[in-house]
Amino acid sequence: MQMSRSWRHMGHSAPGTAPGTLVADPDAAKSVVRLTLYGPSGVEERTLDTLDELPGLIGGDRKLWVDVRGLGSLDTIVRLGEIFGLHRLALEDVLNTGQRPKVEPFNDYLFVVARIPQSGERFRSEQFALFFGKGWLVSFQEGRQASDPSDKKDDCFALVGERVRQRRGRIAELGTDYLAYALLDTVIDAYFPVLEDFGERVEVLERDVIGRADRSVVARIYRMKRDLLGVRRAIWPAREVVNALIRDDDGFVADATKVFLRDCYDHTVQLIDNVETYRDISAGLIDVYLSSVNTRLNEVMKVLTVIATIFMPLSFITSLYGMNFDRQSPWNLPELSWRFGYFYALGLMAIVAFGMLVFFRRKGWLGRGWRADTETPEK
Repeated sequence: MQMSRSWRHMGHSAPGTAPGTLVADPDAAKSVVRLTLYGPSGVEERTLDTLDELPGLIGGDRKLWVDVRGLGSLDTIVRLGEIFGLHRLALEDVLNTGQRPKVEPFNDYLFVVARIPQSGERFRSEQFALFFGKGWLVSFQEGRQASDPSDKKDDCFALVGERVRQRRGRIAELGTDYLAYALLDTVIDAYFPVLEDFGERVEVLERDVIGRADRSVVARIYRMKRDLLGVRRAIWPAREVVNALIRDDDGFVADATKVFLRDCYDHTVQLIDNVETYRDISAGLIDVYLSSVNTRLNEVMKVLTVIATIFMPLSFITSLYGMNFDRQSPWNLPELSWRFGYFYALGLMAIVAFGMLVFFRRKGWLGRGWRADTETPEK
């Protein structure tokens, strides 16, 4: 029973159910459907309480954009699938929010999945899916429910909506394939601030590793490596998605839109290069940390070795004068009967210790200086 609830919580149907079985996450936000009609004659925006009027709006002189925010209303999603003829397997992927970015062609439309990065201390992403055909586009945003649809806070598609609203540029002239490009390009561009943040984190970690690094630095490095792995899993498939749209031969994507998709493809390549660079740097930081730890350990061991080496002859001297020989014999430690024998022994030990320090210094084993014969000759 616990396993079944876990699968349903992730938007999966129970194992063994028929393909295309739709299961909504019980914790998902209630679906809010936003309608946008735009074209040469003007723009119309509103929130739909019912979907009864949608069938009559498909195929008109204006382009139709239906934006669904939140995946908690299963009846609404099923009804949208019936109105636009969306395949049940595709709708199942919409509700299963763990999908990797992909593009799938169907008879009358294309199905595209992408991952939207979310702000926070740890990297996470939400699923974004869209269907587009001739004159219409339906998009699904995983967790973006707003009680006030006009609230643009944290909506990465706010600028796209503004361009549609003001009918600026090609978005009003070209078809819904260009709108799909604009939405996908917005998702991809949203990764640039994320990677800028990773760049700052890398700089901080480099300073900490070169300085007095401790175990917390290692934990931060591994957290960053896991976050970069999440970014990589979202960006690498997105490049293939854009490439598949560029190579579309079914007429879903116009040649005028493919020009812009090529620029979007360049952005994905740039993001991938940055991700790989940061992953290599983070892997190198582990090596730098280990080298730093070994260097500090060697410094400590060198100091301890020098101290132990200095005390070895001093221990010999003290043990020598500590032997209990007969002091009546002139050959058995005559210094023991000498009035200044104690000061003589202390002076001898001081001279030996000082002489060894000078010797170690000249050898370059102490301090930062090296002998002339160990330095690199000047050219």
